[in-house]
Amino acid sequence: MKKLNIQDIKASKNIKKISMITAYDGVFAKLFDGNIDIILVGDSLNMSFANKNDTISTTLKQMIYHTNAVCSTVEESFVVCDMPFGSVTTKQKALKSAIKVYKKTNADAIKIEGGKNMATTIEYLTSQNIACMGHIGLMPQVSRAQGGYKVRGKDENDIATLIEDAKAIEKAGVFAIVLEGVKADIAKHITKAVSVPIIGIGAGCDVDGQVLVWSDMFGFNDGFMPKFVRVYMDGATLIKESLNKFTQDIKSGDFPSKNEVY
Repeated sequence: MKKLNIQDIKASKNIKKISMITAYDGVFAKLFDGNIDIILVGDSLNMSFANKNDTISTTLKQMIYHTNAVCSTVEESFVVCDMPFGSVTTKQKALKSAIKVYKKTNADAIKIEGGKNMATTIEYLTSQNIACMGHIGLMPQVSRAQGGYKVRGKDENDIATLIEDAKAIEKAGVFAIVLEGVKADIAKHITKAVSVPIIGIGAGCDVDGQVLVWSDMFGFNDGFMPKFVRVYMDGATLIKESLNKFTQDIKSGDFPSKNEVY
């Protein structure tokens, strides 16, 4: 199977749904490769991997490290590197940061949070041959400024802002947009308003694709679980059961057996 590319993703609009999942290491990326369309090396690693309260302290160095780990085992899926907070504050800084990602990893694209306010930066990057995925709606990187994580699209002004944001970054050159934490009926309207795929997370079913954090959907997160997450496996229980069996086998002398030694 050939590697997925930007044209494949853009051509999926109104044709077939896009699947997307986060990954932060080569082990899980290898399992996901070819079974998922897009692998996002998300700054969510700060919460699901490093146990922080938000994504804001994630560094570009961390993102490059984890993106390298993911790319080391991926051959078919499209890989996107999240640009962390503070790495794209000006278009010149954004280009410098993006060039680092491109030179030091095999990422196929980067992702930038922000709507109309980031359009000029995105246009500048795409003009320099940096492939950009957008991210609007609930944006984790502005959670402190907005007083937490708030569902978007609840009033007319906010709806108008979201549509403006989507159209602005589409015009700037993004090939797809992550739409997070937006009321489902509004997400449907936004999806119809642009020609690039809208990949939802907590944005209902009438979008062009879905993304989830891998540790949420596989049941490794035993804390707060967002309403939009569907858990496909009880990973935490499976791991604990396996560890208990491992411990029992050690204590009983069953492991290692004569077939497991040199």
